[in-house]
Amino acid sequence: MMLVAHVPVVGSALWLTLMPGLSVGFMSACRDVIAGKHVLPLALFTGFRAHGGGVARQLLQLGLIHLVLIAAGLLLTSLIDGGSLLKTLVSEAKPDGNVASSGELLASVALGFVLHVPTMMLFWFAPLLTAWHGVPPVKAIFFSFIACWRNRSAFLVYLATWFAVLTGVSLVLGFVLSAFGITSGALTVLLPVSVILWTMIYCSFYATYRGCFSFDQDAGPMPPAA
Repeated sequence: MMLVAHVPVVGSALWLTLMPGLSVGFMSACRDVIAGKHVLPLALFTGFRAHGGGVARQLLQLGLIHLVLIAAGLLLTSLIDGGSLLKTLVSEAKPDGNVASSGELLASVALGFVLHVPTMMLFWFAPLLTAWHGVPPVKAIFFSFIACWRNRSAFLVYLATWFAVLTGVSLVLGFVLSAFGITSGALTVLLPVSVILWTMIYCSFYATYRGCFSFDQDAGPMPPAA
């Protein structure tokens, strides 16, 4: 799916649309691993296969809403930098030196980040609430935002912890590679470490879900924990 995301324009749109359903699959895999069940690669598509056509359509609706919000945020940044950030993200081409160092591009990046944070809050738990608890997409988005907001202090610690871990690992790897003079084979070392770290990060998303929602296995979600 990451290869799909690199297809110009269409790939990014498709990736953003499918992301809610795929996140349900990954979280289902985490839940099954904790339960001691055997997990296969096809578990990634559980969100679209295991809950019926109605849920699959709702997950696609969430994906389309996600796509629209991301696109709207990028369009707003275009008002500042004339579309430089949007062109860079869509074409994956590096901006020229003048554009990269301009205050307008930096301001648009800052605006994009500010707009992306509430979007992340809206969709952090929404796919799971829809797929696992039958919450309609719009309500799921609302409950997701409320859960993130009520637990904002915990999320700040969560994000700060992962930032520290990623920074620390990067510094240690950089020091080791430099000390041993490894340059040509650096990718061989960095790639598996990156895969392990990002897998750990994605698995930790499930922990945030279990930490923010109290629920009975056969009932819907309870109100977010304060």
